[in-house]
Amino acid sequence: MISVDRVQVMAYRVAAQGLTERAAARPADLPVLDLGIQQYSPDSTQIALTARSSADPADDRLLVVWAARGAPHLHRRADLPALVRQLWPLTDADAASRVKSAQIPGAQALGIRAFTVTAEALRDVVTAPIPRGEASTEVSRRVPVELTFECRPCQARHVSGNVWQQAGLAGGVEILSRGKDAQLGPIDNAPPLPAATEGVDRLIETYLRFLGPAGPAEVAKYLGSSTTEIRKVWPSSGLVEVSVDGRKAWLPEAEVPALESAAPVDGVRWLPGMDPLLQARDRDLLLPERAAQKEVWRPLGNPGVLLVDGEIAGVWRARMAGRKRVDLTVSPFGELSAAQRKRVEEEAPEVARARGVPEAVVTFD
Repeated sequence: MISVDRVQVMAYRVAAQGLTERAAARPADLPVLDLGIQQYSPDSTQIALTARSSADPADDRLLVVWAARGAPHLHRRADLPALVRQLWPLTDADAASRVKSAQIPGAQALGIRAFTVTAEALRDVVTAPIPRGEASTEVSRRVPVELTFECRPCQARHVSGNVWQQAGLAGGVEILSRGKDAQLGPIDNAPPLPAATEGVDRLIETYLRFLGPAGPAEVAKYLGSSTTEIRKVWPSSGLVEVSVDGRKAWLPEAEVPALESAAPVDGVRWLPGMDPLLQARDRDLLLPERAAQKEVWRPLGNPGVLLVDGEIAGVWRARMAGRKRVDLTVSPFGELSAAQRKRVEEEAPEVARARGVPEAVVTFD
C-alpha cells in the first residue's frame, strides 16, 4: 500500500486540475472538463477557466447543464451521451437517496420512476427557449403529485427543484441563463433518455483522478447517492489502495506516478466558489481548520478562495466598479508575506479578464 500525507495529496490535486501552470489550451481541451465545472455564480465558470488557461474563456463546444447532484455544470457537448448514462440512478434505492427531501417525502417511493417521468415531462415542455418559471409550471402539471410541493406564496404546487434538476440532463435541457431572467432550452441533438446506468465506473475513476485518493463515501456525497449504493459498483480493477494519513482511499493505477512525484506547489490562483478543487468531499483534507471551512463552504453565498502555494490561504469577494474595474477584497486565514501579497496582486488581472473588464484592484482585510 502507498502511504502519503495531506500535503502530498493537495500537491497532486492542484497539479491534476491544471492549477500549477496556466495552459494555452482552449477551455474544452482542458482535462478538468472531464469532471465539469460547477456554475455557482454568473462568472464563476469563467474565473475557473482563466485560472487554468490563458485562452479566451468562451468556447462553443461547452454548455451548461444540470449534472452531478442536479447542480448546473459546464460540460463538453461531446461528453453528454456518456454523462447522461453515468449519472442515471443505479437502482430504485439509489434514486430514493438522490431525491430524499422533507419537501417531497413521498418521492422516494417512486424510485427511478421519479427521474423517468420528470425527464419525459421536460422533453415535452422544453422544445424551444422558455423562461424557467413557465417550464416549472408545465412540468409540475405532468408529474406525479408526490414530486410536487405546496407553494403558499404562489398558491400552487411546484415540482421540487431537487427532482427536476437531477432529471434535467436526461430531459434534454440546457441552461441558457440564470437569475431574474432565467431561461432553459433544448439541447441540440440531445442524447436519448437512458434505459439504465452505464459507465458509472468511469465516472468514479474521473472523480478519483481529479479529487482522489478518495473512497466510496466521498464519491457518494459528490453524486448525492449513498455509500451503500456506490460500494456496489466500485471498480474491481484499475484502482490502487492508498493510505492518506492512515485513512484508506483509492486512486486510478495510472495516476500513482503523478501522486508519488507531486512536487510542492509555487504560485497563486484566484478560484471561484465551488471551483472543481473545492468539490472534494473530504473537506478536512482540503482545509483542516474548521473555522476556515465555515468561511469557504457557507449555507448561502460561498466566496471565492485564494490558493497560495498549493494551500487555501483565504477567501475573496468581488464587486464591480462600473464597466472598467472589479474590486477584490481578500480575507486571509493567516498572515501573508509581502512577497505573497505581491503575487496575489499580480494574479488579480486574471479575474478582471474573466469578468470582461480591464482592471482589478485588490484590498486585504
